[in-house]
Amino acid sequence: MTQIHYVENNRAHNSNFVIDVPEGYHWLLVITKTPAQFWVKGDIKEYPAYTTILYRPKQKVYYRACTDQFINDWIRFESDAPYITDSPLPFGHPFSVNDPNYCHKLFELLSIEHNFNRDYKKSSIDYLLKTLFNKLMESYFHGDISPQYYNLLKIRTMIQNNPGEDWTVSRMADYLRISPGYLQSIYKKTFGISCIDDVIDNRIRLAKEYLVHSNESIAEIASQCGYQNVEHFFRQFKHMTGKTPRGYQKHSS
Repeated sequence: MTQIHYVENNRAHNSNFVIDVPEGYHWLLVITKTPAQFWVKGDIKEYPAYTTILYRPKQKVYYRACTDQFINDWIRFESDAPYITDSPLPFGHPFSVNDPNYCHKLFELLSIEHNFNRDYKKSSIDYLLKTLFNKLMESYFHGDISPQYYNLLKIRTMIQNNPGEDWTVSRMADYLRISPGYLQSIYKKTFGISCIDDVIDNRIRLAKEYLVHSNESIAEIASQCGYQNVEHFFRQFKHMTGKTPRGYQKHSS
């Protein structure tokens, strides 16, 4: 069973904010959006924005602002669920979150479920919290996160959500204010795929969806997926899938 006592998202505090509890009563999960200082094994250390920390019951809780403002998502709860009590996540030791926007959305949903008495409130909270812990485990085992990682993630999310836009290496590099060559190097190192190949993959993914589930012409689909030239779309689609757009459409119907 899991019971939320309080949950907030995007909570802002001023520069003198501090939480100092010698022995906490419940589980406490905090994800910062600004730099913060945490007490860790007897020392107070500064950590960057998008840091998370999980405190178990009866554990010392200490963190505070270290800039003009402190912003965080946090949840205090009770639980005997094994995915929490037996979690491999460290207790009382901060680590970086690799997808803070995703986690923030889960906090928003947890806040909504907590504040409204709906028919499936308990199970919804459990599913959301389990998903949040899965994302935190992905972060914990992700390894070191580079200073540019979060900006790269924003670019990649934009590509995935709008693959039909006019994506070029220069445009992406300008967005991050870095050189095109450096962008290509760190993008592939971070995600295991080049930025242009990522654009192509997402365009073809979108094209597959339109080919099967829309009544638009292939020329219209090509245009929506970012191809100004239909022949180029045909060539790239066949290279990626082994079929022509019409062949894929017939095979999938």
